[in-house]
Amino acid sequence: MASPNPLRKLFPYQTTYISADLTAGLSVFLVSLPLCLGVALASGAPLLAGLVAGIIGGIVVGLLSGSEISVTGPAAGLAVIVAESIGTAGSYQAFLLVVVLAGLIQVLLGVFRVGWVSSFVPNSVVSGMLVGIGLVIVLKQIPLALGSDRFYMGDFEFGSLANGENTLSEIYRAIVSANSGALFISLVSLGVLILWRRQADKGIEFFRTLPSALVAVLIGVGLNQLFRVYMPDWYLGNSDAHMVNIPILSAENGLDSILLFPDFSRIGDLHIYALAATLVVVASLEALITIEAADRGDSLRRVSSTNKELIAQGVGNMLSGLLGGLPVTAVAVRTSTNIFSGGKSRMATMLQGFLLLGSLLFGAAIINSIPLACLAALLIVIGYRLASPSVFARIYREGWSQFIPFITTVLGIVFTNLLIGLTVGLVVGYIFVLYTNAQSSFRVIRDGNNVLIKFQKDMYFPNKAKLKETLRKLQPGDSVLVDGRYATFIDHDIYQLVTDFSQTARNLGISYELRDVTERKKTLTHTDHATVRKTITVQ
Repeated sequence: MASPNPLRKLFPYQTTYISADLTAGLSVFLVSLPLCLGVALASGAPLLAGLVAGIIGGIVVGLLSGSEISVTGPAAGLAVIVAESIGTAGSYQAFLLVVVLAGLIQVLLGVFRVGWVSSFVPNSVVSGMLVGIGLVIVLKQIPLALGSDRFYMGDFEFGSLANGENTLSEIYRAIVSANSGALFISLVSLGVLILWRRQADKGIEFFRTLPSALVAVLIGVGLNQLFRVYMPDWYLGNSDAHMVNIPILSAENGLDSILLFPDFSRIGDLHIYALAATLVVVASLEALITIEAADRGDSLRRVSSTNKELIAQGVGNMLSGLLGGLPVTAVAVRTSTNIFSGGKSRMATMLQGFLLLGSLLFGAAIINSIPLACLAALLIVIGYRLASPSVFARIYREGWSQFIPFITTVLGIVFTNLLIGLTVGLVVGYIFVLYTNAQSSFRVIRDGNNVLIKFQKDMYFPNKAKLKETLRKLQPGDSVLVDGRYATFIDHDIYQLVTDFSQTARNLGISYELRDVTERKKTLTHTDHATVRKTITVQ
């Protein structure tokens, strides 16, 4: 009897996913390629470092990941931290040691099962992150679609890292100085992508099978070559500002000659460990939040293992650092591309990793013939689908407690960057969580002078202000019962407040009784109600 395939033990794969994964893998590759280069450029690192990170993130992390559809690679959200860390470490080789150590710490975090922290991110913030990223994608690609030579690939901050401009001023300058060739190519590509999608949605097999991204890119390449012959003024040439540009390997310029390796002589430097700790926190949080968002977008509604994801991210970072690559994390832009392109399993992620590797080893000259305007059109479509008006309408219908954290996160990401926007969104989201919890944790029922204060669930510190105000409003002659039977846990501050009020009640002439109020955890059973009841009666 033949032994089972060991890879199949790692992940079961259904052959029905093949068509969807091929299409999604190609789409993600077309998005990942310029972003890998752009993030490296924005980070002040060698361009090859971005490709190395993208390859490892796709193949290695894709294989080991706790998620079937998330995509890992170098992230724009880490660009500022990477740039500052390289300067602090003193050299790029020293920074590579930071990446290796950060990966090791992530592996340990996964082993000790701390991936649960992602469960504490409110859904409104996750939705806001996806919409915010969608809007940023659209806004950042408009200058590129117009042929702006000021575009800075990989820069997803409102304030540009490249030239002191911001997103809105970049768009204005791009409109004023639009390149006719780039504009035409981007408009045609947009038309192809939209019409192709509509035909695919009608169930026409040809349009469902052939990837729209591939068609748009081929048309864009063909148009640019036609411009070269018939309309030279519209030809985008071989300029880095208008075309994909990746390193071309040769016999004299082989892969082994351009890879960089960590400087292990700095292993005893405490500054290196401090930088690694910072990188771990930011990269891990971004990965876990992206995983949370990926699960919500997964058409098969699978639940990812966050601890397994931390281990996969750690292994990826260790390997990327050892081979001269940038730090990696699960990236929302690529993950969203995978989801909206129909990706069903990790094979789509791994395929884009192999395509990145193939483009580096064999296809650099061909890849460099792709106009960036094609890729801008692809990203604009993806961004619009992420930030669809229907999402705003749905969150608005869910109420202000959901909409305000959502819109705060969106605006924070659009007008600052991903990390700041998420931080602001989380703060606002938790404020609303605490406020909502405080409003529903207990109920006050008054019938004449009889007052029932009923704890409806666990009582924590955020409930203290409202409960204190309720007690303050009690009147002389009231008969008050504080019923804690339905709270399995009562915070010490709450317990202290209600027990201390017994003296106040006595002074005011209030009959005051506590029933089953204890700061210890309780199990709500009939036996407990009969034997663990603690009653304080003041006449």
